[in-house]
Amino acid sequence: QVQFVESGGGLVQAGGSLTLSCTASEFSFNNNDMGWYRQAPGKAREIVAAISKDATNRNYVDSVKGRFTISRDNAKNQMYLQMNNLEPADTAVYYCNSPLGVRAGSWGQGTQVTVTT
Repeated sequence: QVQFVESGGGLVQAGGSLTLSCTASEFSFNNNDMGWYRQAPGKAREIVAAISKDATNRNYVDSVKGRFTISRDNAKNQMYLQMNNLEPADTAVYYCNSPLGVRAGSWGQGTQVTVTT
């Protein structure tokens, strides 16, 4: 069974930084595009950043461009999200997933990011 485990969230003041990690198991990680998603209280889940399977293409939602960096290490079956200059609007539960997982409605537990003023 495919499993994604997110970690690295926490409580941080505005302007601070966090790095999220995603570890994949039972999954052909290096053959799949991946993405980071987030869901804030009372809001729909949205994609934050996406990375192609070979990391040659990376895309970001406008609100995080210039502040977040997505990366991956296929040898370790891991993906990362470096988040700098965090804002209270970034407060959400963050998830990693593949397009297949999204279509299947299969999500991990996520990791909570809380940004205070």
